[in-house]
Amino acid sequence: MVSDSSLHRLPIFSFCHCCQSPCFRLPRRKKMWIFGWKGASGFSARSTAEEVTDGIDATGLTAIVTGASNGIGVETARVLAMHGAHVFMAVRNVDAGKSVKEAILKEIPTAKLDVMHLDLSSLASVKRFASEYVSSGLPLNLLINNAGMMCPYMLSTDNIEMQFATNHVGHFLLTHLLLERMKSTALESNQEGRIVNLSSEGHRFVYKEGIRFDKINNEAEYNKFLAYGQSKLANILHANELAKRLTQEEGINITANSLHPGAVATNFFRNLGVIGAITNLAGKYVLKNLPQGAATTCFAALHPQMKGVTGEYLCDSNLYKPSPQGKDDELAKKLWDFSLDLVHPFC
Repeated sequence: MVSDSSLHRLPIFSFCHCCQSPCFRLPRRKKMWIFGWKGASGFSARSTAEEVTDGIDATGLTAIVTGASNGIGVETARVLAMHGAHVFMAVRNVDAGKSVKEAILKEIPTAKLDVMHLDLSSLASVKRFASEYVSSGLPLNLLINNAGMMCPYMLSTDNIEMQFATNHVGHFLLTHLLLERMKSTALESNQEGRIVNLSSEGHRFVYKEGIRFDKINNEAEYNKFLAYGQSKLANILHANELAKRLTQEEGINITANSLHPGAVATNFFRNLGVIGAITNLAGKYVLKNLPQGAATTCFAALHPQMKGVTGEYLCDSNLYKPSPQGKDDELAKKLWDFSLDLVHPFC
C-alpha cells in the first residue's frame, strides 16, 4: 500500500460530525487524550493530518474522497494529494469543488486532483458517478466515505429518510459499485486497498433498536439527533460486515475500517438553528481544527501501522472501542441485507 519508510477530544456537543493475515496490531485505545497525550500509535487528538502522514509516499495511489468540497474532506484531499496520490473529489457542488481544487493547486502545483459530481442522497447519482469512474479505466486504491450531514426530517429522492440515505445508503451503494475496481487494482498492483468510513461518537446516541429497520421513514417518532446516530452506527456496521466478507475471499487485499474524526469546527451544524450557531461559536475555542479533524482519516488511509488492520474503529489515530451495538455482528448482517434491498434497483 505505502512504503514502510514512511488511531480528540470528546465533543461538548455529543452529535458531532463527523485481518486474517499476520500484521502489526495497535493496542486498543483506553481513554481520550484531551490534553494531547499520545496513544499507542504515537499520535493524539492534537496531531494533524500532515503529522500522521509525515514521510509517507502515496505516489501511484488513486483515491476517491466524498464530500471533498468543504470541512475535513478538503483537508483530507489536500494531504493525500500532497503525498502524491491522485485524488478524485466527489462533491455535490461542483463549482465549490473546483474552487477547492484551484486553492490546493496554488499551494501544491504538482497535485493531481479531479472533481466529479456526486449527490449521495440520490442513488441514481451514485450509480452514474460509479459508472463514469469505472468506465474511465482508472485504478482505485483508496475509497474515503467522508461526506455526512445532520438535518430535520425529510425524504431523499428515493423516499428514504435523508440522514440515513446520505450518510449510509449512498455510501453503501458507492462502495458496492466500486468494489470490483478496487479488487482488480489491489490484485494488479499488489498493493493493499483501503476503504475508510467516517462515522462519529454520535453512533452511541441512537434509538434503542440501533437501526430501526421497520421505522426508517417514521416521521412521528423521528428525532434528528438519534437519526444521525443511527446513520453513524450504520457506517461502523457497514465497514465491519464488509471487512468480514473481504477476509473470507481468498486473495483479496482490501481493508475496511470506520472512525470518529473528532468534534471539528466546521459548518456541519448549519441545519441546527440556534443550537448550531452556539456550537459553531464554541467550537472555535474547544473543538479540533480541520488539520486535526482530518488526521485520523489520513492515518487510516495511508499509515503503515494500519497495514492489514480491518474491521476496526478508530479515534485520534488510535484503535478505539465502539458501542456494543457497533460490534454486533448480527445487526451488521441484518443491515447489510436491508441495505442491499434498498439499492437493488441500482445494482
